[in-house]
Amino acid sequence: MERWPALELASTIRHDGNGGVTDDLATADGVTRWIQAQSDLLAGHVPAGAMTADDALRTEIIELRRAVRALFARAVSPAPPSPADARRLMPADQALAHLNTVAARETVAPQLDWPSDGAPTARLLSAESDPDVRLVSALARAAIDFLSGPQREQLRACTAPRCVRYFVKSHGRQEWCKPSCGNRARAARHYRRQRMA
Repeated sequence: MERWPALELASTIRHDGNGGVTDDLATADGVTRWIQAQSDLLAGHVPAGAMTADDALRTEIIELRRAVRALFARAVSPAPPSPADARRLMPADQALAHLNTVAARETVAPQLDWPSDGAPTARLLSAESDPDVRLVSALARAAIDFLSGPQREQLRACTAPRCVRYFVKSHGRQEWCKPSCGNRARAARHYRRQRMA
């Protein structure tokens, strides 16, 4: 299953399994765990496995997540946004400005690597020494790539009861982010039918 850093960031707000919502980035330790879990997606941008978040980095990542989720809500419109965002969305123009400002904090230059016995590959070379700036800027650029790419057309807010995730629709009839959400939605539908009968 394909993973995107922007979707991974948005998914740090999720259903807690008990009818509520949990925030994986609620503490600096939670942010550190999340960054380390994304080390494969962030390889080449930051040494994610060796990073430790503080409250300042946590605040920056949470604000970026707010912008990303606001833009995800715009992308899924006219369908409703995630219930976690519905009443407290950052205005879209503010979200765009924030995303672009954060992405611009790190100056990067594309570099082409082409070994004599292999295929060419591209990477971004940064002159930025602060790993926190590199991390947040890389996440912002990943969100820009996601929202300007073909996967934006397949972005959906999960419609299962209590779910607050966004997901990329991978097949024609997919309505939920994962099978357990589908089961929960079908059970809720069945319960409503039984009550009306």
